[in-house]
Amino acid sequence: MKHVPVIKLLAGAIIALTVASSPVMARDSNANSKDKDKKEALYPNATRTEPKLDLTSEKDQKALNEGLDAVNAQDKEKATQILQPIADSSKSKYAQALALQGLANVHYNDGDVKGAIDLLKRSLDNGTMPNDTYFQLEYMLAQFYIASEQYQPALDTIAKWRAEGKKETAESYALEGNAEYRLEKYPEAIAAIKKAQALSPDKPNDNWNQILMASYAESGQTDQAAQLAQQQLAANPNDTTAMSNAVAVLMQSQKYPEAIALMEKQRASGNLKDEKSYVNLAKLYLVTGQEGNDAKGNAVKAAGVLKEGMSKGIVQPSYDNYKLLGDASYVAENNSEAIDAYRKAMPMAKDGEAAVRAGQLLLSQDKFSEAKSLIQQGIDKGVQKKGTAYMLLAEAERGLKNKPGAVAAMQKAAQQPETADKAKAWLKQAGASK
Repeated sequence: MKHVPVIKLLAGAIIALTVASSPVMARDSNANSKDKDKKEALYPNATRTEPKLDLTSEKDQKALNEGLDAVNAQDKEKATQILQPIADSSKSKYAQALALQGLANVHYNDGDVKGAIDLLKRSLDNGTMPNDTYFQLEYMLAQFYIASEQYQPALDTIAKWRAEGKKETAESYALEGNAEYRLEKYPEAIAAIKKAQALSPDKPNDNWNQILMASYAESGQTDQAAQLAQQQLAANPNDTTAMSNAVAVLMQSQKYPEAIALMEKQRASGNLKDEKSYVNLAKLYLVTGQEGNDAKGNAVKAAGVLKEGMSKGIVQPSYDNYKLLGDASYVAENNSEAIDAYRKAMPMAKDGEAAVRAGQLLLSQDKFSEAKSLIQQGIDKGVQKKGTAYMLLAEAERGLKNKPGAVAAMQKAAQQPETADKAKAWLKQAGASK
């Protein structure tokens, strides 16, 4: 059986950003020793030569502080009004760089990620920022690339940041793993996320686990994906997303009984709370029944799940849900419930499949008039297997002792490739061949 496509587990990148740093004047001559400065630096081992600051204007410094505060307050108009003149004409390259940084954040917050990237690159290329600010902004640039779905530039930026800044963080490897996953480089994504987890063993991150789980699943390592999914659900038993992920990877690895057991456990504890979960559980029972030796028993369970969901108001009265209930009841050999479900589906149907199926079941109960009406209604609305529908219509006409009607229906069935031979043989035997 073809694998069920794995549910994509990753949402779009969401990045909460603030301005990396406020402008500072050159260090006071009475400041602490260079050794202490280096110890307190965020990037003490960076290979980049730290430039000298050229910000000497107190007026520019005050304006920058005010402008960057406006950025963090998301006051777009005030921030732009203050920072744009500094970026355009300040005599201090450092002031220009910080103003560009602030404007980049304004554009990002306004949804213009590409504009933010351009401004942030200009800020970095300016070359006058101290290392701590420079590398924070370079890392921010990688985040911007992720947000704009430019995954290879994001990886290149992270590699440069790590090589020159001489710093490794769990978050940077998680960002790398995200980008590798998006580029479908699953082994690389797995390695990066594992590195992130190793660097932060005491702070498990559900988002990192989702990337790892998805990478396992997409690379065919479904057992590892299923194990991780179940671990995540055990840690968050009330999390519907965690349950959906666990079920998805179990289905992809064709571990249907395990998926059912997991969902039934959630159902028993009252944690099966959404329509999708109820419908998926019912479908799992039907698939398991079709592939096993107990189609009827599993169909009974599928119908029971759907009826429970409907009684609780969780499973909504839609065409798809009533059609599924009808199919489950049909396989369960509960024809009256199947007919009832198909009848409820019919007013919402875009085709005639439910009507024909209901008519077929009515034939088995010798209710030929009702069957004829529904089958004809289904044919008029459109069905995939017209030949089969016309043969059922002919059977209804025969039950009503209407031979001309049966012949007319069989003649229509004879025009359909899937039923042509059987219909022609019937017409010949009935002496109605042309």
